[in-house]
Amino acid sequence: MGIGDKIENAKDQLAGKAKQAAGDAKDDPEMQAEGQAQESKGNLKAAGENVKDTFK
Repeated sequence: MGIGDKIENAKDQLAGKAKQAAGDAKDDPEMQAEGQAQESKGNLKAAGENVKDTFK
């Protein structure tokens, strides 16, 4: 996995966590769900990259 991919995945994960926290603070379930989805997206992309690296 390239450094750029790692940065993008980490960015998605951190932004998702931030949205979840903001949603918790504002009691906004829609924002919480968006944050959770974005964090999951980053996690899935990172896992996919790790699998690709394993088979190289």
